[in-house]
Amino acid sequence: MADLDSLRTRFARTLEAVRGPAAGPDPAPYADNLLARWQEPPRRYHTVEHLTAVLDRVDELQRYARDPDVVRLAAWFHDAVYLPDRSENEERSARLAERALAEAGVPDAKTAEVARLVRLTVTHDPADDDPDGQVLCDADLAVLASPPSAYAAYTTAVREEYHFVPNPAFREGRAAILRQLLGLPRLFRTPHGTAEWEATARYNLRSELEMLADSPSGPGIAP
Repeated sequence: MADLDSLRTRFARTLEAVRGPAAGPDPAPYADNLLARWQEPPRRYHTVEHLTAVLDRVDELQRYARDPDVVRLAAWFHDAVYLPDRSENEERSARLAERALAEAGVPDAKTAEVARLVRLTVTHDPADDDPDGQVLCDADLAVLASPPSAYAAYTTAVREEYHFVPNPAFREGRAAILRQLLGLPRLFRTPHGTAEWEATARYNLRSELEMLADSPSGPGIAP
């Protein structure tokens, strides 16, 4: 189980690092709103446990980032809006960040950067000169390099989020996402991600793809 009090503290520390400790309202209501979103009933994978894992990976990769605290805020917002049957979750999450962070006292340029990073998680394909995007995307995809039991738990949780999708359609959509990821020149862009996670993640993706029925590309099933 995720430690909600620890997450609240982490959010407050990050928000105050980005805007200044006395530059806006109390961080607590913003943290509580985000945590409530991350605990909504339809979620099975995109939960506070996933949020915690992404934040932990950002901490692990922070030496590669230009502005690690902006990346941490983007991690908080990147799946803040998540409905499995909707295709615009990243855009809605980015717009939430734009509204909430402006209200919370974050400078316009940093608010815009958080929103840009959130939108980048649609493709997980950051540019070579985008270290903050690379850190966020690597942190979000790090689950793909999990050990076998953890990877199996991840795929089970994803299937549970899409319980309303019939099996043939799910297999088709999931296979399309796996092929899209495997088609990237690199899954991970930071030196650490490339060295430590790339090979294992590709093995896991290929193994999962082999378990799915071979079918044409279809509607996406989120990674």
